[in-house]
Amino acid sequence: MTELIPPPATSGKSLMERVEDALLPLINLVFLLLMFFIVAGQLADDPLPDLPATPPSAEQQSPHADLLVNAEGNWRISGKTVDAQTLLKQLPEPDTQNPLKIAAASGTTMADLESLLSTLEKGGYAEILLLTEPET
Repeated sequence: MTELIPPPATSGKSLMERVEDALLPLINLVFLLLMFFIVAGQLADDPLPDLPATPPSAEQQSPHADLLVNAEGNWRISGKTVDAQTLLKQLPEPDTQNPLKIAAASGTTMADLESLLSTLEKGGYAEILLLTEPET
């Protein structure tokens, strides 16, 4: 009886030697890629230059906020300090189309915001925008 598939031509090499021969091109490719990224990383070592700051214009204004929260946790509406009892009376009515805008100072703690937000939730405000400034 004759075999349909001839045995592989091994030219006298063992299975392990044939596997090593097949892996050699892959190892070379990985080594070359590694060298490429090492060299490319060294070429791009200089940081990008700082972009010139855009000058402030009359068109750039701070967004309007209905309520200001300063770093001490005080609440201000139209420049006047308010407390929890008079806060809801001085704010505009809750409106889903125009959410309440709150501007918070960077030093405002989460505890101050939590007490404010719970007061506003009791007053019926479901949509609130929190405005902050990025740290520079």
